[in-house]
Amino acid sequence: MVMRELIIAPSLFAAAPDNFGAAVTNAERWGAKYLHIDIMDGHFVPNLSFGPDIVAGLRKKSGLYFDVHLMIENPEIYAPQFIKAGADCLTVHPEAKGDMDKILRLCKEYNIGFGIALKPHTPLDEFEAYYKDCDLLLIMSIEPGFGGQTFMPIAPPRISQAKEIRREKGYRYKISVDGGINQETGASCKKAGADVLVAGSAIFLSDDPGALISRLKGE
Repeated sequence: MVMRELIIAPSLFAAAPDNFGAAVTNAERWGAKYLHIDIMDGHFVPNLSFGPDIVAGLRKKSGLYFDVHLMIENPEIYAPQFIKAGADCLTVHPEAKGDMDKILRLCKEYNIGFGIALKPHTPLDEFEAYYKDCDLLLIMSIEPGFGGQTFMPIAPPRISQAKEIRREKGYRYKISVDGGINQETGASCKKAGADVLVAGSAIFLSDDPGALISRLKGE
């Protein structure tokens, strides 16, 4: 039996804001494969973060897979800017006001990944119509908007459910989980079937981020 490699995606929002470039370079050196970039508009979530200029600047410094998580209303308005800035995947919330079909068409047109992010209490089958085209299904294990929150124990059962839906329907999405991920919660998510662990504070506040990423992978 071939063991799958767990993908670790450091969350840029938890990095020191005075040197994002170094954070991205370090994340790659530590063994991360993805970079999770949270985009917040102060409307869909009560916080603000990065614009496309930050993504474009970091793109010049890194070969990591940029998963750009749009926690914004009407994401189709800004999606083209983030695609042009260097996103490898746009992960959007269908709970937000927006045109999901337009975003899907844009992702296909520019040959990038299409991701769906779901809040902790959004039923997994509510937006299943999009799963056949989904590359990444992001299970939120906290309420979106702020880092450093406590992991919600409803996440692992939801990951298992997402895995079962994928198996039954023959979908191809990777299952990602975001929020309160550390060595303990990461292990429970991996056991449930997660393919990607998004970790922010646990990595960027660690004394040895490289070792932590290795432990999260189960190495």
